[in-house]
Amino acid sequence: MQGARYGTKLGFPTANLARRQYSKLKNKPKLGVWAGTAILPSGKNYKAGIVIGPIDKKGLPKIEVYLIGFKGNLYGKYVSICLNTYIRSFKKFKDVKKLKQQIKKDIKIIKEIVNSNK
Repeated sequence: MQGARYGTKLGFPTANLARRQYSKLKNKPKLGVWAGTAILPSGKNYKAGIVIGPIDKKGLPKIEVYLIGFKGNLYGKYVSICLNTYIRSFKKFKDVKKLKQQIKKDIKIIKEIVNSNK
């Protein structure tokens, strides 16, 4: 699913995940930023920052994943995710500079969490 490429413009390209399965989940994950793992069709795993939210008019959240250390194109590829640890609630930023600073902090935390769970 192709998004607006806003993450790429910020320097943190994300894969936008299909949301159809979300409505079928009995225990829906909390909206916000998560540390986790992204698994590619090749079986390769990446540490990942996963953002769930905000909820749209259809009642579904946007789901984006930033694969730490990944270089390449994921358009049209199946990416599965495993949520590990909840980092913080979803928040909108009015200032791009503050958003980038927060993303960097989140990635540092995510790397530490995923490394400690190996």
